Amino acid sequence: MYNDWLTIGRFTIHGYGVMIAIGILFGFTYAERQAKKHGLNSDYADNLIFIAIAFGYACAKLTYVLVNWNQFLSDPKAVLGSGGWVVYGGILGGILAAYIYCRMRKLKFKDYFDLLLPGVSLAQAFGRVGCFFAGCCYGIETHSHFGVTFPAHSLAPSGVPLVPTQLLSALGDLIIFLVLYRMYENEKTRTYTGAGYLVLYSLGRFLIEFLRGDVERGHIGFLSTSQFISVFMMLAGVILIMKLRSTHSGNQSDMIE
Repeated sequence: MYNDWLTIGRFTIHGYGVMIAIGILFGFTYAERQAKKHGLNSDYADNLIFIAIAFGYACAKLTYVLVNWNQFLSDPKAVLGSGGWVVYGGILGGILAAYIYCRMRKLKFKDYFDLLLPGVSLAQAFGRVGCFFAGCCYGIETHSHFGVTFPAHSLAPSGVPLVPTQLLSALGDLIIFLVLYRMYENEKTRTYTGAGYLVLYSLGRFLIEFLRGDVERGHIGFLSTSQFISVFMMLAGVILIMKLRSTHSGNQSDMIE
C-alpha cells in the first residue's frame, strides 16, 4: 500500500523490492539448511537457486510480454520497462533451468526438486506482501469489512475498497510452505513434496483468480491465463503423485516377495 519507504536523492527504497529480497533470502536460507540436514550438496543447492532465480525472472518477463503481446507490438518499451511479471512463467522457467543444471551436473533432479519447492512457496509469501505495498495484483471491488482502499499513487485503483488478494495469496503461500515443510520432514512423504507444491499452489492460484481485479493479465477462453496454466500444472502434480504411489507400491511388493 505504501511502496516508497525511503528516498535519498534520486534513490528510493521500495517496499515491493525489499519484500522480494527478504523472500529470496528466507527461501535461500531454508533450502541451504535443509540440504545440509538431509545429506544433499548445499553448494549445488545454492547454484540451483541462483540459476533458477535468474532464469525464472527472465521467463516471468517473457511470459508477461506474450500475455500483453498487442501492447508490446505497439509500445515495446512500455511493456519491457514496466514492473509487469507473470509468476507462472517464473516458476516454470526456474524449474526448467534447475532440470537442465541437474542434467549437466548428473544430479538427481527429483531430490533437489523436493528440496527447493517449499522455499519457493516461502519466498512467494513475502513477495505477495510486496505486491500489497505496490498495489499490483489487486482484487475486485468489495463492500465487505475486509476491503482495502489504496492511495492515489498505488498501482491499484484508488478511492474504492478492494479485496486484498495480495494478502490472501501471501497467507495461502505461507500455509502451503508449512504443509510442504511437514511433508519434507517426514521420510514417508518427502518424495511427494514437489508434487504437493504443484497441486496446492495451482489450486490456490486458480481460486484466487476469481477475486482478482487486474484485467490486463490476459485470458484464454473463459479462464484467465493463470487459471489456464493452473489446470495443467495441477494435472502434472496429480500425475506425478500417482506415478510415485505406483513406484512405491511396486517397491513394497518386491520387498514382500
